[in-house]
Amino acid sequence: MHEVEVKGILSAKNGMNIYRGCTHGCIYCDSRSKCYQMNHAFEDIEVKVNAPLLLEQALRRKRKKCMIGTGAMSDPYIHLEEKLGNTRKCLELISSYGFGLAIQTKSARILRDLDLLKKINEKAKCVVQMTMTTYDEDLCKIIEPNVSTTKERFEVLKILRDNNIPTVVWLSPFLPFINDTEENIRGLLNYCIEAKVYGIICFGIGLTLREGNREYFYKKLDEHFPGLKERYIRAYGNSYEVISPNHGRLMSIINDTCKAHGIICDVNQCFNYMHEFEEKSDYEQISLPGL
Repeated sequence: MHEVEVKGILSAKNGMNIYRGCTHGCIYCDSRSKCYQMNHAFEDIEVKVNAPLLLEQALRRKRKKCMIGTGAMSDPYIHLEEKLGNTRKCLELISSYGFGLAIQTKSARILRDLDLLKKINEKAKCVVQMTMTTYDEDLCKIIEPNVSTTKERFEVLKILRDNNIPTVVWLSPFLPFINDTEENIRGLLNYCIEAKVYGIICFGIGLTLREGNREYFYKKLDEHFPGLKERYIRAYGNSYEVISPNHGRLMSIINDTCKAHGIICDVNQCFNYMHEFEEKSDYEQISLPGL
């Protein structure tokens, strides 16, 4: 890790990355792409040491409350967070100033901050987004080696459900010829149904590959799935969008299942929900189905 002081923390849309880089080791990670101009090794985490200070200054200046987002580019619960606690410091500020939160992670470490998530949700709205890609636990440990397994993330979703905190699951990405199967999709959907998630975000059955993450992904294919890199090259060349041949059928399963169980699966509707700030005065606490 290395520490830096940055000039700002919130984007124009009120998102932030407390860290830059990641140690989860997911073989498909788009954040490795060179277009993001990360000038350090991906696993050499950039720690924005003044992030809490800048966040407090930004929240003080805001005339209207809003949702604060984090986790889109770098997971806020990487291993270093256990020692540094910068994510928790930021959540304390969001809670103290009465803002909402939309936070995305793959890690069960988020449960450490369950008390703050509940406080934020009592005052405004807290939405936890959890990424799930691979139902098979052994395969998950290959694709996402240094982070909570899908089963562990499912347990997190159930705890959030029991604490009346709404959740949105990202079913993404799916790797052609690896986890783009009906069995995988239905396993993940069953988790979402049992956890009573509010919404599911899925842009399609496939992944994106750009310079930087393509090379890393192919290296890992050679390591864990010998011969598959050549199949990718034959099928997709240097395409940015790598769409599974099973895309249409599996998306139909996702859409039909969501409709049958009252899960929002329209991407725009999910994003609108996560960006819409609702104070408790005009916000009835969500009562999740069956609770």
